[in-house]
Formats: sequence, structure tokens, C-alpha cells
Amino acid sequence: MSIRHGLLALLERGPRYGSQLRTEFESRTGATWPLNVGQVYTTLNRLERDGMVVQDGEDSAGHALYVITDAGCSELKSWFETPVDRSSPPRDELAIKLAMAVGASGVDIRDVIQSQRRHTVKAMQDYTRLKAQALAAVEGKGPKERDDVAWLLVLEQLIFQTEAEARWLDHCEARLIRLSAAAGPGPGPGVPPPHGTPPAHGASQPRQSSTTSAASTTSAASTTSTTGAGAVSPAHPARSS
Repeated sequence: MSIRHGLLALLERGPRYGSQLRTEFESRTGATWPLNVGQVYTTLNRLERDGMVVQDGEDSAGHALYVITDAGCSELKSWFETPVDRSSPPRDELAIKLAMAVGASGVDIRDVIQSQRRHTVKAMQDYTRLKAQALAAVEGKGPKERDDVAWLLVLEQLIFQTEAEARWLDHCEARLIRLSAAAGPGPGPGVPPPHGTPPAHGASQPRQSSTTSAASTTSAASTTSTTGAGAVSPAHPARSS
């Protein structure tokens, strides 16, 4: 997440002070990635050092106002036009946990998978409920609020992300069962035998988990249209959490 560019995007709409930028950033993203005022002012100081913002007076309450410079506008334009780099993916705690669980003493990797699956499906369901609320706000008869549309897009990204994680966990469990069955009697190379009676060689597929059904239901819900949400006006609605 680029706090730097997020603040530049907000400043492009006009002068802002630090805590105002924090409030608007969290309103736009539904407080999914909360900021503290210290982060905001540290970032503003770096942007000012780099010539992308300048302080420009104060408001009536004495808050120092920041404005974006031409260099800041150019940087923001470049950010919007440049794809997010996926060649160096960030560290993923779950992927690291499963990698370390393979062959770890006293750890059944399938228990780790099943515990995570329950948590992931619960998160997916929570995001879907929040999406229904956001859709109601966006598709209501009133003006389309800019922040409601932005929050809806963030929620849909979270839904797709958790859905993909749930499917990956199902895949991991199926992969482990196939590897264990292929290894034959006795423990495989770092792969624990399946729970209960070992399955026959030809019966290596796991039973369908509740994740598949939940993911499919959520996938259908996540494709709901947002048609008509193009015209928006600035606002800062309260979010349900």
C-alpha cells in the first residue's frame, strides 16, 4: 500500500491538513488500512522534502495546510499509469506458515489448513455482508457518494482475495492427500498420512469441503453489478465494522 501516493491523490482535490488527510484516507478505504497521525505527518514531511507538497498557510483553526506541487501531480499521474509490480510479491504469512509446517515435528499440516480455512470463510462472509450494505448505499436513490463507491471496490477486492485463499487451501489439502497416497505405506517425504484409515491408491481425492460451497456462493455475490455508480460526489460516511 502506498500511503505516499494516497495522500497525493487526496491533496490533488485541494489543500488539506494532516488529521484531515487521515480521516479522508480511512473514509475512502473503509478504514481497512488505518493510519495514525504520526504516519501521515512523517509522509508529508518526506513529500515536502522531495518537492511534491508544500505548506501553504493555515486554516481558520490554525491547522497547517499542505498543497500538491507540479512535481507531486506528475508523480501521482505516473503512479496511476504504472501497473503495480508483481515481480517481487510481498511476504505472505500463510504461505510461509504452510511451507514451514511441511515435515515439522509435532505439526499436522492439515490441521493448520482446516483451521485457516474456517477463519478465511468467516472473513469472506463478513466482507460479503459489508458489501451488501455498501451496495445499498451506492444503488440508493440519493447522489452517488465518492467514498461509498471507493469502499465498495475495496470490499470486492477483499472478497475475491479471501475466495482465492479458500480455494488455494482446498488445493493444498488435495495435493497433500495425493502425495501421501502416491508415497504408499509409511510416511511420505515430509507429508503426513491422511487422518483415519489410509485411503486406497485410487481414492486419493478429499471430500468436498464447506469452503467450496461458501466460495461459490460468495463468488456469485461478488459479481453483483455496480452499474450507475459513476457519478459521485465527495462525502465521508460512517462505516459499519
